Amino acid sequence: MRVYTEQKAKQLTDAVCNCCGKKLLVENGILKEECVHVTHDFGFFGKKDGTSHTFDLCEECYEKIVAGFAVPVETREREELL
Repeated sequence: MRVYTEQKAKQLTDAVCNCCGKKLLVENGILKEECVHVTHDFGFFGKKDGTSHTFDLCEECYEKIVAGFAVPVETREREELL
């Protein structure tokens, strides 16, 4: 979960892992800790039609979740980090 200032130019003030509740490090509006940010808009043919879900996972929670996948996560090395 991310919290932003109410000002016109929104700035990140806080970030929390939605799974374990860990507060993630934010300095000067910049998230300084790895996390997975997910935003998904549900379409048709499901129970959540027309809703949007957004959440953040710390790296530890992400690792626990994907460890339980029947089909492993596809990974690749990136050549450039911007």
